Amino acid sequence: MAYVRKKLPAFVGEGELRYRGFQGQVAYEIQGEPTTLKAGPSRLRGSLTATPEVAKEAFREGEGVLTLETGAQFRITLLGHSSGSDTAYFEMRV
Repeated sequence: MAYVRKKLPAFVGEGELRYRGFQGQVAYEIQGEPTTLKAGPSRLRGSLTATPEVAKEAFREGEGVLTLETGAQFRITLLGHSSGSDTAYFEMRV
């Protein structure tokens, strides 16, 4: 029998991204509820949308801090970005 994975709800909003040399507003979409994230190995995945330059530099930097609309802060690790795109993909953890 095949294992069917439950689809996580999308958590969408606008927040602040910080990484070395940058601090500014971005839009984000997270697959799952960030408030359920506990310290440890668990991670949620998502994407952020900004200008193509900001998305590219965030990906090059590799890590940053994303502050959500709720004020919660999460460390993020950038996983992917396509040249010229305004979207970068990340994993977030507490």
